[in-house]
Amino acid sequence: MSFPRRNASVTPAKAGVPLSFQPVAQKRDSRVRGNDGGGCGNISIAGAVFRRKPESRGVAHKVALGSGFRRRTALAALAFIAAAPVHAETPAPEAEIRAVIADMEAAWNRSDFQGYMRGFLNPGVVFVSRGQFQRDWQGTLDHYVRDYGGAPERRGTLHFYDIKVELLAPDAAQLISRYHLDRAENPQYGINTRLMRKVGGRWVIALNHVSSSETPDPNDPVAAHRP
Repeated sequence: MSFPRRNASVTPAKAGVPLSFQPVAQKRDSRVRGNDGGGCGNISIAGAVFRRKPESRGVAHKVALGSGFRRRTALAALAFIAAAPVHAETPAPEAEIRAVIADMEAAWNRSDFQGYMRGFLNPGVVFVSRGQFQRDWQGTLDHYVRDYGGAPERRGTLHFYDIKVELLAPDAAQLISRYHLDRAENPQYGINTRLMRKVGGRWVIALNHVSSSETPDPNDPVAAHRP
């Protein structure tokens, strides 16, 4: 009596599967299953199921590419920020007005009467003192050159202090300050009340009222000027 021959079992080697794939289970179907993405996954050949080894090199390569892209993006952003122009902050109106008064004081003290008069609206400034309207812009400049020009002793040293600025509108402000013209003969003391206007992008004095005094200010910041 003869017995029918059994089918020889299929081993991984006979099925043509590399030995790096290790069998983990036996199944009865002959379909091939795997991971299309090329990573870890199971493969079934002729009923035998084998596990793929992870492609660690490919994953590391992708991670490296991603890190490089992020690094280049960050560097590009930093370069853009560094190249962006820096806009200086616009000075506040009060700071601009105080700068005008400081420039006038400095101009007078170097005998630059033309520079001093740049602080006044030309030609529409109004001067009021001693109970009457005074000369216009050009007449005032001529008066300064004639009566205060020449030797520094005639000009004296001008000080504006105790300055108070009140903004009335975007283009108008009130300024009140004390002044002292320090010189050996006929020193002058008093208070200026000024209407400041912003004309042509710069602040100028449109109305200047002077209240003079023969008595020194006891609160003068220069100790030598106090009574």
